[in-house]
Amino acid sequence: MTELWAHALAWTEVDPSRHPFELDANATKALTGRVSALLPSPEAAGENRLRSLEPVTKFLVDRYGRWSCGWNWSVGEGDTDGGVVGAWCCTSHSVTTANETAPLVVAGLLEWRDWLEDLAERFAALAPPSPSEGDTVDPWHWERACTRLVTVVADRTLAESGWYGHCEQVLEWFLACNGVEEGRAGEIVESAVGGRFGSWIAPDATVVDAVSSKFAQAMSETG
Repeated sequence: MTELWAHALAWTEVDPSRHPFELDANATKALTGRVSALLPSPEAAGENRLRSLEPVTKFLVDRYGRWSCGWNWSVGEGDTDGGVVGAWCCTSHSVTTANETAPLVVAGLLEWRDWLEDLAERFAALAPPSPSEGDTVDPWHWERACTRLVTVVADRTLAESGWYGHCEQVLEWFLACNGVEEGRAGEIVESAVGGRFGSWIAPDATVVDAVSSKFAQAMSETG
């Protein structure tokens, strides 16, 4: 089910403004019940860790959109590395009885959605001003945005295993949100990060400054 892994999502697929979502108490209860019926037994989950949850993910995606496949992208070495969800640990630990597990799925979905909405607000706040005719955007705006986004992703992922993958994704999302073509956004982020981040360690200020400077430089050249 590679196509439904959260690390492959583009900004258009997760942008909250494009994909409205709201759960009241009754809807949460109903969703928990539907999820409960799709969960594997602990034995089945142990035999096939990732595929055992495919029915749950497919149901959420069919119901709410592809953004929802991030519901179990947990912090650290979970079902996939480097996410932000704390409600869900991993299949081997989180799958117990249906009554206990279903609320964790819903909590993970809500936590992931909150993160996407938080990012959308940050993107809006960090977006550079529209340049006047003939002018260019001051590189400082791009540098500031990169610094703040790297910092917040490192914090939310606890800079654990594979955290930098989502960090690069968030930077690409920010560029996409500001009109940069997806392929070019990937090139800019790859050039700026360039293997400077690693698992289990938050980047120090010197590294973040270097990445942010290259990020801004690449955007200036693009502009």
